[in-house]
Amino acid sequence: MIGSPLASAARTTSWKVVIPFYVYAAISFLAGTLLLLFSHDAFKGHYFQPHILAVTHTMALGWGTMIILGASHQLFPVLIETDLHSEKLAYASFLLAGTGIPLLIYAFYRFNMGAVAQLGGSLVVGAVLCYLANIFISISKSKRENVHAVFVFTAALWLLVTVALGLTLVVNFTGTHQLLPRGSLHYLGLHAHLGIVGWFLLLVLGVGSRLIPMFLISKYTNTRVLWAIYLLVNAALVGYAVLFLYFPKTGLNTIPAVLVLAALLLFAWFCRKAFLARIRKKVDHQMKVSLLSVGLLVLPTLVLLALIGILTATGREHTGVTLLYGFTIFFGWITAIILGMTFKTLPFIVWNKVYRPRAYIGKMPSPKDLFSDRVFVAMAFTYLAGFIGFAAGILAVSSGLLQLGSALLLAAAVLYNWNIGKMVTQKKFNT
Repeated sequence: MIGSPLASAARTTSWKVVIPFYVYAAISFLAGTLLLLFSHDAFKGHYFQPHILAVTHTMALGWGTMIILGASHQLFPVLIETDLHSEKLAYASFLLAGTGIPLLIYAFYRFNMGAVAQLGGSLVVGAVLCYLANIFISISKSKRENVHAVFVFTAALWLLVTVALGLTLVVNFTGTHQLLPRGSLHYLGLHAHLGIVGWFLLLVLGVGSRLIPMFLISKYTNTRVLWAIYLLVNAALVGYAVLFLYFPKTGLNTIPAVLVLAALLLFAWFCRKAFLARIRKKVDHQMKVSLLSVGLLVLPTLVLLALIGILTATGREHTGVTLLYGFTIFFGWITAIILGMTFKTLPFIVWNKVYRPRAYIGKMPSPKDLFSDRVFVAMAFTYLAGFIGFAAGILAVSSGLLQLGSALLLAAAVLYNWNIGKMVTQKKFNT
């Protein structure tokens, strides 16, 4: 395990760049579940509410995006077999996003799209530009073509489009500057799906198709399948954008959803083949949660197809199903894969900083010894129970289930933060 390809990444990207992203994301996960607990009754109404906007962006930006940015700064050199171009740009992306995200969340919570929201959105756009420039220059220096790197770079492009559109919607919402032909609420679905599918899904598929075989110690690979997945997802995105902007009432939105579902089924097939070809027969708890997230990938697509079916049949959107759709994304597969992969990546980063220079001394703990597996298992079960409970509460419009589910998710976030704290405060970590 210590000889894993991931371990070598620590020689190219300083832990000082990566660790802050992980810590920030952990705190954001805790903040997001706290907001969920205090705002659970908002999930019995319409999805366009200040508290739901705050929860969504806490999970999407503070939790999901920040940990992906941190992990990709560490993993990207492994994918392209070249050092990260600039650690200064990586620091800049952290500082800009880390400052802009809480400003945005505060503005959404207060439902004030004025100067604070616009400043926060501008800082986030700046962070994405730094990140995109960093990986673009890194790729240009690499002599190795890599499908996984193409996934990451394309996902970053979609992220830039997403945050730029988001900032435009914030400015447009005030009415001071009419930047769009229609109101901001009309474009909310486009903004959400570009981020969910273009940024999160495309990146998870690209990086997951590298990490899952790596941690299963499986030699299985199939670049043709990965390119097919890449083309299906991007065709779905472009098709959805065109339909949304130019043919909004044609009822053809099922086509992009079916393309995404086909990509997810191919990815699940890829993961199954990697699982069957694994050398290590015993699968640890972290990989089980990561593989669970593959199954959870399909759930939002099925919910979306049901939502489209309801809209087509009745001419009305179903707010409960719409809320369930968003919840299964941000608290479902995105959270599940982060919970699993955090404890497959961060232990190596910490081990390389703390123990690798002293490996010659004698017996050293392995990366998996740096966190508590018992706490991880408790976190996983608590998370799953909270996810199921809150999802049931949305469908049943039940305050009791919503409160119970959010409390369990908060408990899972506390356990997650406890394990993160245990790792980043390792003895001799700062020596």
